[in-house]
Amino acid sequence: MPSPGGAALQDARRTRAGRWQMLLLALVCAAPVIASYLSYYVLRPEGRRSFGELIASQPAIPTTGGTDLNGQPFDLAALRGQWLLVSVAGGACDGGCQNNLYLQRQLRESLGREKDRLDWVWLVSDDVRVPENLRPALNQATVVRVPADTLARWLAPAAGHQLSEHLYVVDPMGHWMMRFPPQLDKATAGKAKRDLERLLRASASWDRAGR
Repeated sequence: MPSPGGAALQDARRTRAGRWQMLLLALVCAAPVIASYLSYYVLRPEGRRSFGELIASQPAIPTTGGTDLNGQPFDLAALRGQWLLVSVAGGACDGGCQNNLYLQRQLRESLGREKDRLDWVWLVSDDVRVPENLRPALNQATVVRVPADTLARWLAPAAGHQLSEHLYVVDPMGHWMMRFPPQLDKATAGKAKRDLERLLRASASWDRAGR
């Protein structure tokens, strides 16, 4: 029979080996995403710069649930599996909010046959009812009511700005990875479109439309 010390040493070796195997598996799963980001941000031609700001920490989508506009539970994890173009605003949806929703729809449509790889999402940060006259324009959007404190643990604005001023890009694994400059408008939306096109091109080898 092995001595207690020998058995403990074998257990420790098995534990280390198991941890390395888990790490290797995680790296294999993440490799396509890492490769697409490298091709976009590192291996790009000199002088080409992205319009959006890359988020280095890439926080994961919250596990906390939300609700849809009918008050039914909505699992935020269900958003994974698709590129997301996200805006955040209260339910009253002021002029800035409506501008962001318009730009989200237009940017998605401008992607042509690639548009089905991108969902546009409005995260409603309070309990205010969304105006009835706005709802018909949201029939292609995913609208989820999410507590403000949950959003603050996931997304963040640039210094000196509000969460509602930006559009955010989330990758199909559920990681927030890019933030467009505040108060995007029609004049600058073309630059955001180029970023989206490059991301979709860089991820074409592993990402497909649908979940």
